[in-house]
Amino acid sequence: MAKAEKVVQPTMAEQADRHLLYQASVQNPDFELDFIDDTFKKIRGRKPKSMREDFAGTAISSCQWVKRRRGNTAIAVDIDPEVLDWSRKNNIAKLTVAQQQRLELIEDDVLRVSTEKVDVLQAYNFSYWFFQERATMLAYFKRTREALNEDGLLFLDVFGGSECYQTQKEKRKVDGFKYIWEQAEFNAITNELKCHIHFHFPDKSKLKEAFSYTWRVWGARELREILAEAGFSESIVYRQEFDAETDEALDEYVATDEAEDYACWLGYIIAKP
Repeated sequence: MAKAEKVVQPTMAEQADRHLLYQASVQNPDFELDFIDDTFKKIRGRKPKSMREDFAGTAISSCQWVKRRRGNTAIAVDIDPEVLDWSRKNNIAKLTVAQQQRLELIEDDVLRVSTEKVDVLQAYNFSYWFFQERATMLAYFKRTREALNEDGLLFLDVFGGSECYQTQKEKRKVDGFKYIWEQAEFNAITNELKCHIHFHFPDKSKLKEAFSYTWRVWGARELREILAEAGFSESIVYRQEFDAETDEALDEYVATDEAEDYACWLGYIIAKP
């Protein structure tokens, strides 16, 4: 009698959805939108209503934005049709009809796209560091300024410290899997940084290079200088706070022009047209 063939079960990595993993491990839209709301109110004296999300990916931030207040509108721009299609099926489909009507997905290049003017334009997760030439970054900042209302604000994220310029791996446990951020190669002449995101699972399977990026490491000072050249009247750096006793990073950000020599710090740059 022939032996029954052993059924090979798919691994956790084979069954994983890389976009869901990314949202769970990298993005924190509630915190980021709280920061946008609070900072905009502090600077402009009102809550923002309209937002554009550049390099939107799954557009999770835009989805959360239209859910936040009944009058909020969002425009999500990304050049990748695959991730926008994923967003339609997995994020936007969960919104109410009314919320969906206040969110517009646009497949286009952020250097060329033309949209209605908005109160807030955000470019997060360091995606704008994809622009490695100064002239290209200047062109992008000019486009963002044109897309903002007169009293709007541009929100960028930024990081710094000596670890920016090193090859390294950072591992972090997330619910049900492990997130690995790898800075795989760094060119000390061009400041070009090649990075990967990997995911490891309890069954020992791995999703290697689920996402890969090639960025230029930009300094906060040079970014502010380019913003000024692009016509922004002022820019403010909000740097991550650290615990005075343990030096542990906190989820608090303070407006400052100074930073101690931390190995790694995160922050935001807010620019006024």
